[in-house]
Order: sequence, then structure tokens, then C-alpha cells
Amino acid sequence: MTGKIDALISVLKVHTDPMSVGEIKAALKEEIPERTLRRWLKVLVDEGVVLALGQYKARRYQLNSIVIQSHPSPFFSEHSLLVLQAVERPIFEREPCAYHEAWLKQYIPNESFYLTQAEREILAQNSLLPFEEGIANTYARKIFNRLLIDLSYNSSRLEGNTYTLIETQKLILEGKVPLDKLDVEKLMILNHKQAIQFLVDRIGRIKVDLNSIRTMHYLLADGLILADDAGQIRKESVRISLSTYILVEGEKRLLQLLECIVETASKIRDPFEQSFFLLVHIAYLQPFIDVNKRTARLCSNIPLIKNSLIPLSFNDVDKDEYISSMIAIYEYNDTRPLAELYIWSYLRSCQQYQALSVEVGIDMIHVRYRQLQRKLIAKMIQEKITGTAIKVAIQEFARKNVPDEDQEAFIDNTQHQVDTLEEYKIVGMGISVQEFLAWRKNKK
Repeated sequence: MTGKIDALISVLKVHTDPMSVGEIKAALKEEIPERTLRRWLKVLVDEGVVLALGQYKARRYQLNSIVIQSHPSPFFSEHSLLVLQAVERPIFEREPCAYHEAWLKQYIPNESFYLTQAEREILAQNSLLPFEEGIANTYARKIFNRLLIDLSYNSSRLEGNTYTLIETQKLILEGKVPLDKLDVEKLMILNHKQAIQFLVDRIGRIKVDLNSIRTMHYLLADGLILADDAGQIRKESVRISLSTYILVEGEKRLLQLLECIVETASKIRDPFEQSFFLLVHIAYLQPFIDVNKRTARLCSNIPLIKNSLIPLSFNDVDKDEYISSMIAIYEYNDTRPLAELYIWSYLRSCQQYQALSVEVGIDMIHVRYRQLQRKLIAKMIQEKITGTAIKVAIQEFARKNVPDEDQEAFIDNTQHQVDTLEEYKIVGMGISVQEFLAWRKNKK
């Protein structure tokens, strides 16, 4: 339904003059029953998104431009700004709403998507880490330490923790505790460190499953709630502050729904969509007595870390915008504001990583194109391409497969990879040692 309301808002945006129901209906590309259209318009009017002018047959509708102007943002779309404006109204003006199980059930893995294909492609283009087998080397560990400190800091900050980034770093790396901080703040950060270390240490083994989510909650909540509640599905009622959202009750039903979330998420092939799905639905269900959003944020990193992608550290995310984006999910099942926040923050993390990579001397052209390079080198070996034909093959491949701005660096880097290729480097290329040795003998 969100997409259709988006279309309705787009029509009102294009037509600056007030429109009748009939004019709006005619302008919409998809046939919408007039009764349904009037109901949507009433909701938008009640939310202050649309202005209703006139009475009865003379009534006309116009987009409320003040709504958008009052909530400027560098990354939220117009639709998201309108939704955020709606959830930021006084709570007594908003309708109570309950958990919408059908919303979860109607999501079909690899057919339904919260992130568009273009968004997933942008994230993928910026996200590769410079290593594939854990974090064994010095460069990789330095980068991971920085990013995971950021994740501990930002995730705690979104929960009201007052530690600065420097204080967080000193606590995690040196164990130094500021004198003016509460013990609960210290414990929150150290619990993040423990949970993140759990992820990193099991980078090749961790799965998107019920045990992983419960373990993540246990590590994050340990010492902050009753010991018997850490990692356990809640038995008690809880409320969401600042929202009209009424949560699911009953341990058995909560467990069933969490199992459904895990089963659905485990089938999602795209790591970013899988990550975002976990971020949305764990927080929406609130299966634990507390520490649900923190658990959702850390669990959203499982698909990323598992696939050697940069972790999502929620850099520079405004706490109030994050809360409002979550309330949009609670009250409207609208994922757009949070999706746009996720994408913007993730790309910020990638920018930081790029800077760190330069600082520690990592070749980003090789990182970005290493899979293409390996396929090309394997092809040249299998087809027995040697001598000056190697350079020609690399140049032709670059022109067809690499963006113009990276072609020269790709050619030089690939030539270097060919010149320094050794027997131990051919693993994963799909070629045999005999093929490699025969090709190297005739390479020059």
C-alpha cells in the first residue's frame, strides 16, 4: 500500500493547484477505487500531509509544502519526510496500532525487497573488505578495531550513552574508565565489545539462526537486566515509549514469530537485504524484555561480516531521526525512512574505511576488482596466453569490464599480479598446479 500512497503524493506534488478526487483518480497510473482513494486522502489530511480545501463536491486536495520545509534532511526522500512528520505529532493525535503479523508473512525472500536493486548495487560497490579469511593480518585488524569501536560507540550512543568516541576507544582498548560516567554506561559498551568479538571470532561459522540472535542478546544484555532474562524470550509485557505501538504478548507466540523471522531471513541471498530485514523485524517484534534494538543492530551485521563486507556502525546517525524511523516501522510498517538512514550511514562507514585503507597502505583497486582479476588470470592460464599477448588481453578486458576512471590502475595492478603470481596464490582460481607451472614456463 505504501507504494500506492507514494504515487498519490507524487501526483499532488506535480499538480501544484488543488485537485478534486476525480482529478487525482484520473492522474494515477493504477486504477484505485474511489472509496479507497478517499480513505487514503482522509488519513493524509488527518496526518497533516495533505490539505483539504472546500466542502462536499467543491473539496480539493493539495500537498502541504510546510511539512517538507519544516524537516530538512540531506538524505531523506520527500516520502520519508512526510512519514517522519506524521510520527512526530503528539502521541495523543496518533492511532493505536498492534503487531502486524501479515506484514511479516507476506515478505517472500528474493522476491520481496525493502532495499531497491539500485540501492543494493551501490552498497555492494563500496563495501568489500581487503581480506577474505577473517582478520588475521595486521592491516585488517587495525581497520576492524577502528570500525568496531565505532559500532560500540554509535550503538550505545543511540541508547543515550554519554561516552564520547575517544572515551569508548580508551575503555575498549585500554580499560580506562572516566570518573564521571555511570557503571551502566561502561557495562553497555563492554557488552558491545564482547558481542562484536563473538561475531568476528566466528566469522566463518556464524549463521543467521535463532541461537545466534539469542546469544547476541545474552552478550549485550548481560548484567543490564535480570540474569534469567538475558537471551530468553520475554514472558512479561513491555511498552514502546513515544509510540502508540502495542506489542505482541505471550512467550510461545513471540518465539514462533522470531522463528519465522529467522527462517525468512536465512533464505535471503543478498547480504544487505538480509541485514536490513533483521534490523527491521527483530526491533519490530521486540522479543526480549529489553535491549531489542541493540540486538537488532548487532544482528544486522551478521550477514555483512560473514560475507567480508564492511560492518554497519551507524556513523553520524542522529538519535532522534533513528527513533522516528523506528516508530515509522512500528506504526506504519513503513521501512523507507530507516532504509534511507541505513544506506546513508553505511556509505559513511565505507568512506571512513576507504580513508583507513589508504592510511595503512591497502591497494583499493585490487580489493575492488580482485574477483575479476582472478577470473581473467585463470582464463589466460587456461588459454595459454603468454608473452606480449598478456598485456593486450588485460587491456581489452579492462575496456569491457572496468569503469574508465579505474582502467589504468586496473591494468597496472593486474599486470603486477601476473608478474608476481606464485603457486600458492592460485587457490580458488579453478586451475591446477600443473596448468599453472606449464603456463609460467612459457609466460615470457
